[in-house]
Amino acid sequence: MCHVIVTCRSMLWTLLSIVAAFGELIAFMSTDWLVGYPRTPDAVFGPHGATAAGEAYRPTLGIYGRCIKLPHMQRGILCGPYAVHFREIASGFWQATSIFLAAGILLLCAVAFISIFTMCFQSIMKKSIFNVCGLLQGIAGLFLILGLMLYPAGWGSDKVQLYCGPDAAPYRAGLCSMGWAFYTAMGGTVLTFICAVFSAQAEIATSSDKVQEEIEEGKSLICLL
Repeated sequence: MCHVIVTCRSMLWTLLSIVAAFGELIAFMSTDWLVGYPRTPDAVFGPHGATAAGEAYRPTLGIYGRCIKLPHMQRGILCGPYAVHFREIASGFWQATSIFLAAGILLLCAVAFISIFTMCFQSIMKKSIFNVCGLLQGIAGLFLILGLMLYPAGWGSDKVQLYCGPDAAPYRAGLCSMGWAFYTAMGGTVLTFICAVFSAQAEIATSSDKVQEEIEEGKSLICLL
């Protein structure tokens, strides 16, 4: 018989696990890792054939994408991938970053998916599903840390220098500033480790004496604070 067990701690762990997974995924896909120095697009032709300067803007550069403003475009900034193939990513360090971040995000998404079903299933092959998920989140956090540590090492690439100036070098962003995606990835990594630790509390909450008493009373839906 399936017992649906809902506790505050288990639901909070599930919610945080989903937030961490989606936060990392959105950050990885974003182009706002580096914000370039202000610049003006190349001169464009005006309505009477004369050239007109575009408005100043700050381009952004992600791990595999970028946002730029083209002179002939009237609809604003164009965003998209600059790397069609994996080998076209700006540097070997960013390629390694992509691998580590993708591995970590894959684990986090798997845990987020599994966490939804922890209300009905609390064990896998006689192992606590919370402990297993907590272990996976810890491993994912290590992958994310490795990726974030390698990311600044790629700032010396030619691609980054186009956005950040010639002074850009490994672990020195030159004229660029950090975008929201980098901080989101850092926050998601911290949240991942919090979830890994908090999974133990979710396990305790769903296997407490009160829960066992509710099960012995024959209740199929158990809700506890």
